[in-house]
Amino acid sequence: MKTNYSISMALLFGCVLATQPSRLAGAHAADAAHPNFVVFVADDMGWGDSATYGHDLIQTPNLDRLASQGVKFTQCYSACGVCSPSRSAILTGRTPYRNGVYRHLSGNHEAHLRASEITFPELLKDVGYETCHVGKWHLLSRQQFSNPEFPHPSEHGFDHWMCTQNNASPSHQNPDNFVRNGEPVGKLEGYSAQLVATEAARWLKEIHDPSKPFAMTVWVHEPHSPIATDSRFQSLYEGHENSKYMGNITQMDHALGMVMDALDTQKVSDDTLLFFTSDNGPVPAFGGTSGGLRGNKRSDHEGGIRVPGVARWPGHITPGTVSDIPVIGTDIFATVLDITGIPLPDDRTIDGVSMLPAFDGKPVERKIPLFWRTHVSPPADRVALRIGDWKLVGDETLTKFQLYEIQTDWKEEHDLAAAMPEKTAAMKDELMTVWRGIESEGPDHWWKNERQKPARGGTVNY
Repeated sequence: MKTNYSISMALLFGCVLATQPSRLAGAHAADAAHPNFVVFVADDMGWGDSATYGHDLIQTPNLDRLASQGVKFTQCYSACGVCSPSRSAILTGRTPYRNGVYRHLSGNHEAHLRASEITFPELLKDVGYETCHVGKWHLLSRQQFSNPEFPHPSEHGFDHWMCTQNNASPSHQNPDNFVRNGEPVGKLEGYSAQLVATEAARWLKEIHDPSKPFAMTVWVHEPHSPIATDSRFQSLYEGHENSKYMGNITQMDHALGMVMDALDTQKVSDDTLLFFTSDNGPVPAFGGTSGGLRGNKRSDHEGGIRVPGVARWPGHITPGTVSDIPVIGTDIFATVLDITGIPLPDDRTIDGVSMLPAFDGKPVERKIPLFWRTHVSPPADRVALRIGDWKLVGDETLTKFQLYEIQTDWKEEHDLAAAMPEKTAAMKDELMTVWRGIESEGPDHWWKNERQKPARGGTVNY
């Protein structure tokens, strides 16, 4: 299916470019129709883990700067309560169980981002973009990452890549497990976020052809464990019991600033849509905070899936605005395609929608409701569905449900399921319709044959 779609795309855009030869020509070819794209993703950063989102102590001057230059979403979501699935959704626009990356790919597992999936970097390359990925990948299992038989970033549309399979090893300090374009890099001196940002800046300055627009994904490891924090950032919180974690957030923020500065240096900031977010909620054991939301990483309550979301696109997004329009990482795919005029693939379900209305403070229209399923969640909140202001949370067996009016009850303190049985039943019907569609389309043999035992007293392991 992917091959047929790619052929039709090549024919379509071959005709378009033949009739509009100047559209991708000239220095910094990015323009309103073909801007540059940068997607910066933090790892395990909670909704409350920054000054930008209300933390009293953690300093995030660059995220603050980004928000002052664009729009801050107060209801931005990751597509899952854990890492690999949410990253797969960013690239494909498809909810994780639909695209196959239903679980975190930390060990030896058969799941991975299949070559048959279509990513937005692939489609952008078809219309003249150059592409780069730096940082964490985590879309192949451990034994697959060094195996050329499995699709690496280059097979998913990236011209240049430098990444790790999962976490920086042995920690954020002096990591030794980066691979660049298939070749091990060896031990690097420094801290992961800065090393990742340095590679991004190097690619922009030394490798990228400035006559072409570009797309770059920058996926740092901070603040995921094992945490290592540069003393220049940890010392900002000297004496605080959480100084290492808070400094690690500032370390990540500094890397964001390095990327922003690199865009300025190359004089492409005005032509670039920069989106900042996190892959899932925080881990309190390491110091993270959800900002008062219920649950944390691995949960389908708000604390596990509501994350920072800030977008800057000069001339298209009003600086310093705040939006409570719900958006999700899955929407990035459809947004990029909407901006560039690339049609959505018609041979598969795309769950995300364009965020362009939300950039202007207007609601987005969804044919498929916001949906989450997290395989390692507590049994009582295995799935969730949101339509408008209403959120349904279901257990692992899809028989017990909680109902929240999430716009006003953002801490999920008042379960309305018993008081509103008709609303609950209607939401349940919607959730089951979405889930049955996902089951029929995704590689369900991967999760239905899961060997991992159910955890936390549960009975279902996916």
